Amino acid sequence: MSAAPIPKTAPFGDDEIESLNRVVGPATAVQRAWLAGFLAGLDAQADVAGGLIAPAAAPQKAEPLTVLYATESGNSEKLAADVAKSARKLGFKPMLVDMADLDLASLKDVKRLIVIAATWGEGEPPGRTVHAYKTLMSGAAPRLDGVEFGVLALGDTAYAEFCAIGKTIDARLEALGAKRVAERVDCDLDFAAPAAKWIEGTLKVLAPEAKPDDKVIAVDFSAKASPNLDVVEAEVTETINLNSSRSDKETYHLELTFDGPAPAYKPGDSLDLFAENDPAYVDALLQSARVSDPALRADFIKGRDVTTLSLKTVETYAGFGQRYVRELLDAGTAKTWIVGHQLIDLIQEFPVALDAEKLRALTRPLAPRAYSIASSRAEVGDEAHLLISKVGYTTHNRARKGVASNHAAGLKKGARVRVKLKPNKHFALPAPERDIIMVGPGTGVAPFRAFVQERRAAKAKGRNWLFFGDRQFTHDFLYQTEWQDALKDGTLTRMDVAFSRDTPEKVYVQHRIWEKRADVVAWLDGGAALYVCGDAKQMAKDVRATLVRAYADVKGVSAEAAEEAVTALERDKRYQQDVY
Repeated sequence: MSAAPIPKTAPFGDDEIESLNRVVGPATAVQRAWLAGFLAGLDAQADVAGGLIAPAAAPQKAEPLTVLYATESGNSEKLAADVAKSARKLGFKPMLVDMADLDLASLKDVKRLIVIAATWGEGEPPGRTVHAYKTLMSGAAPRLDGVEFGVLALGDTAYAEFCAIGKTIDARLEALGAKRVAERVDCDLDFAAPAAKWIEGTLKVLAPEAKPDDKVIAVDFSAKASPNLDVVEAEVTETINLNSSRSDKETYHLELTFDGPAPAYKPGDSLDLFAENDPAYVDALLQSARVSDPALRADFIKGRDVTTLSLKTVETYAGFGQRYVRELLDAGTAKTWIVGHQLIDLIQEFPVALDAEKLRALTRPLAPRAYSIASSRAEVGDEAHLLISKVGYTTHNRARKGVASNHAAGLKKGARVRVKLKPNKHFALPAPERDIIMVGPGTGVAPFRAFVQERRAAKAKGRNWLFFGDRQFTHDFLYQTEWQDALKDGTLTRMDVAFSRDTPEKVYVQHRIWEKRADVVAWLDGGAALYVCGDAKQMAKDVRATLVRAYADVKGVSAEAAEEAVTALERDKRYQQDVY
């Protein structure tokens, strides 16, 4: 809200009052508070005897600090913002740089550099940063002599290549001549505490030397009001299996309501869902470990990851005296053995004496699972809808269940669940007049239901084209009637579908994109934005490769030129992915 105008009765001339109103009127609460404190400080320095204001000391020049982040889910970006906030208090002038937007040549002019890098999947860089990462690792990277740096790596010990990207960047910066002034820390999913400690220590090492009388007042004028990111409770008011009874899949549409207003989500955002473990699995685990502890059982059900098996877990287990597990580690075969196994398998196949404390040490905090929000507040009001596929599979002759998906699938009307908003500014709708192409097979279609609802409510002029795929038309056509209604009312301009099990040769969304390649390229040439949501391991890679081929074919250009065209779309934020 703007401040009240400076009244005409104020002891200033008309021109001065007008100038003051231009500054004070639109100022934020933080800015007005700073001005009040600044003026009070000047008064405090006044020479009472002479009525003169003592000359203010020359302000300390803020030292530049570059904070480079590579992010997929948003954690690295959030930590980069934390670095910037703390850095300002130490006399830095921080500059946040998304690795996806990095001008690599500019790094040679950086004096102090902090890198926060996430590893995605099996040792891969975040999707948006692939081009910049490859360039950094290539001969095109500049020498970085004189640059002081530190790297904070984020990863997941469930994957063999834990924190691989952070480790590689750390080594590469040193190889290019930069000086490491802070040892790298590799963080698991419970990164908050170790990351905060690393940030504090690294900033102290990099901080400019301040004179005793220097006082730095840190005010972030760029700060904006953020949506509520606290954990809140929601009630399940509707749960529907969208697959037919003859399908071999179960995909649930969940509708959530809140005690107060719904979290201020936007199309493209996700909700972190805090799941619980299957009590039957927890009981089997405790029985296998020969541990009986009601408090531990409750903790395991609600708050610990009791299924994931990582090399770190195996190393901890070997430390309890299990010599056969130690032999696996020494032989280098543990990495292969853990594939498809869970914690219960380790305990059953390699028994060792355990107590509650040791058993708990083999687990880590149970992290929430992010699900794309499948609704727009413009259409559903204070609700949030989710689309969740129940995960089940068999490995090593044991049936396995996805923790979060099975918990969500088991929720009935009236059940309560804890959730937290997870904004995603890198997967957001463009201007209403811009055309969009959406590629979302399976549950990847969830955010596009929100996109379509939002565009309908806003009466957006841009065209909307959806590519959807699943197994069978009859049994697995998620939200079928809604898409048909959207085609009828014109919200959806086009829709192409691919049902892989309905034909002798499997057909996926990338095949439909190839068939429609001339129109896809024409839409993109006309300024359309393309969105991909869903499986990261194969689908997203196949879609991108198909788009490169489409450009080469339609434009009659080389594969290199087509690759550059798609890279340009990514750079211009007209090719966005939300993959998992």
